[in-house]
Amino acid sequence: MAPNGNAETTEGTRTVRRRKAARYAVPVAVAGVAGLTLGLVPALASAGDPDLPQITAQQLIEKMAASDTQQLSGTVKISTDLGLPSFDGLAGALGGAAKDAPGGSGGGSSADPQAKLMQLASGTHTLRVAADGPDRQKVSLLDEASEYSLIHNKDQVWAYDSASNEVFHAKAPRDAVQGEPDGDKHRDLPEGIPGTPKEFAEQALKASEKDTSVTVDGTAQVAGRDAYQLLIKPKQSGSTVGEIRIAVDAKNGVPLKFTLSPSSGGKAAVDAGFTKVDFARPAAGTFDFSPPKGAKVTEADALKDREGGKGKNSGDFGLGKDFGKDLEKEFGKGGAGAGGVQVLGEGWTSIARIDTGAPGVGAGAEKGEMPAQAQGLIDSLGDKVSGKFGEGRVFSTRLVNALMTDDGKVYVGAVTKDALVKAANEAK
Repeated sequence: MAPNGNAETTEGTRTVRRRKAARYAVPVAVAGVAGLTLGLVPALASAGDPDLPQITAQQLIEKMAASDTQQLSGTVKISTDLGLPSFDGLAGALGGAAKDAPGGSGGGSSADPQAKLMQLASGTHTLRVAADGPDRQKVSLLDEASEYSLIHNKDQVWAYDSASNEVFHAKAPRDAVQGEPDGDKHRDLPEGIPGTPKEFAEQALKASEKDTSVTVDGTAQVAGRDAYQLLIKPKQSGSTVGEIRIAVDAKNGVPLKFTLSPSSGGKAAVDAGFTKVDFARPAAGTFDFSPPKGAKVTEADALKDREGGKGKNSGDFGLGKDFGKDLEKEFGKGGAGAGGVQVLGEGWTSIARIDTGAPGVGAGAEKGEMPAQAQGLIDSLGDKVSGKFGEGRVFSTRLVNALMTDDGKVYVGAVTKDALVKAANEAK
């Protein structure tokens, strides 16, 4: 077997891997992350990297899945470059949209996690994180002069924005706590620590067994810990994903660093890694929280009632309690779901086709139905295209692209612009 080659696995081995990796079945709304084949490739240390025992990709994934580490604390640096405009700029361009944003005149809260954690979608941020089992987690988003913290302590979720002195509070039934009976019935509590390498790795490893090369590509040191590097690459052409690299702690199997590089080259689209990490149990007081004196406290249930019971801010962080089940219903079998969603293709180049039932951006503009300010923003972001489907516009980031056609169809996926146009032509 070549040092950096791939090797086929037996059917029995695949069965074992599926069972071992079942813990990574986390619902995600990211098109194209599918198709995983294992390369039985040993890790060979390069000069300057730690000299670790050889390990295969299969063994490394099993090590991650079997990891029972539940306590940690540390600092994570996350950089995201998807080619998106700033959220502040978007809100300003759309004018009235800003008043409905959390903290605006629409009556929301600047501490609402639904909006605050969206900041991680662009730029570079520093997070301080802590975890003590499935019932207690804390993540703090550090700024130069302020701090935002999201704390999950048993059946309580608190979020605090020191810049505005605002607090957001959600309370879930006791059985919604992870590990409790019937806990899967509820989506009121976060299922992990947002922005950490572990959360990204779980999403990347939610895959089937084809269309992807997985190898162990040497070793590294991350946050003072020896680690193996797991390298994931699509075999299919047309994907915007170039490669995913996960640094896995050699001792306990915890992902320490996650890097996603686009196929177009350049800097990583997502780069999240520990700069400091400690696997001792955090102090019990780490997860205690009481609203500071004078802070404005927004209750999730109060917002739910104010918004007609739709649950936009009802402790489910805008996803809805049945978010995972809804995704499975829409995407699980690759057919059209109740909402008019159909998955075209498979693996890394799968595309979600959504029938909105409404005219697309081009048609709306011709009829004068779209405000000039909003249309100007769309014109600055999208590229006009045409084909058998008529006319449309492609909105591009470095990772996910979307085609909106004038007949109300939307095609979206982690695929190239040409792949979207081809899919739209073939769907007619």
